[in-house]
Amino acid sequence: MSTEDLPTTNIIEPFYQDAFGFKELRRRDFPDHAFTIVYLGLEGDDYELELTYNYDHGPYVVGDGFAHIALSTPDLEALHQEHSAKGYEVTEPNGLPGTAPNYYFVKDPDGYKVEVIREK
Repeated sequence: MSTEDLPTTNIIEPFYQDAFGFKELRRRDFPDHAFTIVYLGLEGDDYELELTYNYDHGPYVVGDGFAHIALSTPDLEALHQEHSAKGYEVTEPNGLPGTAPNYYFVKDPDGYKVEVIREK
């Protein structure tokens, strides 16, 4: 995922830290090549979210070739309530046709959708 604001205003990184408990695992700066990569994740987890800031790129069009990422949680209702209370833009929990609600979406500060799904 690319973001315009990452190193300059630090809006995106705190969102993922606050909303999902991610921590910065490492950061790599490549000023000669005009980009920075920040790796976020949960301690003890094998998965990482890579955020890339391209210094010389113009504005990105949200959704241009990218729909959303998905993260899971053991307590969908509690996390939905927390995200709502923090003022994040969230949808109501929903489900596939004929199923109980098992996911919702929350937008990050750049407008990218994050699907939050119930762990099975």
